[in-house]
Amino acid sequence: MTRPCTAVSPSLGHHAARIPIALPAADRRRLECRGRAGHTGVKRRPEQGSERLIPRGHKGGVSVRVTVIGCSGSFPGPDSPASSYLIEAEGYALVLDLGNGALGSLQRFRSLYEIDAVCISHLHADHCLDLCGYWVARTYRPNGPAPRIPVHGPEDTARRMAQAYDLDPEPGMSGAFDFRTLRRGPYEIGPFRVTTALMPHPVEAYAFRIEYGGRTLAYSGDTGASETLIELARDADLFLCEASFLEGPGLPPGLHLTGREAGEHAARAGAGRLVLTHLVPWNDADVSLKEARDSGYEGPIDLAEVGARYTL
Repeated sequence: MTRPCTAVSPSLGHHAARIPIALPAADRRRLECRGRAGHTGVKRRPEQGSERLIPRGHKGGVSVRVTVIGCSGSFPGPDSPASSYLIEAEGYALVLDLGNGALGSLQRFRSLYEIDAVCISHLHADHCLDLCGYWVARTYRPNGPAPRIPVHGPEDTARRMAQAYDLDPEPGMSGAFDFRTLRRGPYEIGPFRVTTALMPHPVEAYAFRIEYGGRTLAYSGDTGASETLIELARDADLFLCEASFLEGPGLPPGLHLTGREAGEHAARAGAGRLVLTHLVPWNDADVSLKEARDSGYEGPIDLAEVGARYTL
């Protein structure tokens, strides 16, 4: 069944409709008390954007909102942090990956203390390293440590993150995070039904299928060409798929996809909308977009950009 997907672009300037973001009461108090002992805060400004309705056979009553927090591949670029996506439904907020630079961008869209869970696709820095800064923010909050939240990641995530911040493995970051090993699924995280699958990549790396109320998001993480990914993304309303490589000779197998391959995976999966992610700063993203459009995929294709919002 097809369903509506509404996209919000952050790049339309003063022509765009304003989308207000409510500032949590605790954050308002910190801003009002800025300059007093023990109180600091950074004001988050509302984002701007315009909405488009993508005809996918509307089924009303429920929705999932996906916000691009960071989409740069391998390292942060001038316009984007590394990989991170905010998934929201029923007031529940799930962060999918938290790569280097993403923690700052996340605060534009949601308070750091209103995140309910984090999922980490794999333990390369561009997908997980800002857990270090997030541990600091939750541990040393001026009005006391924030409650623990679950962090779902590959095996050994807790030890590797403690090592990244030069902490003793015990307790490591366990005071702030309840580390849980990703299961192949399906299983429940908040209101979401989550299914993961192991992808071809040099380290243990997962793709995700996240379902809620008949809506489906698929996220490739980092991967080479994969039949398993096609099945995981089957009939997804929105497919966030990496496109790190440009077409050319001698590309290594089992590492990343090109725009053409991302489009081919989306076409075979029957995905409703394709968003190209993990865009490496040294590449021309418009070339990736052209490769995807020439792939045979007939649905809408976007280049991921920070602040883009999709409502499924």
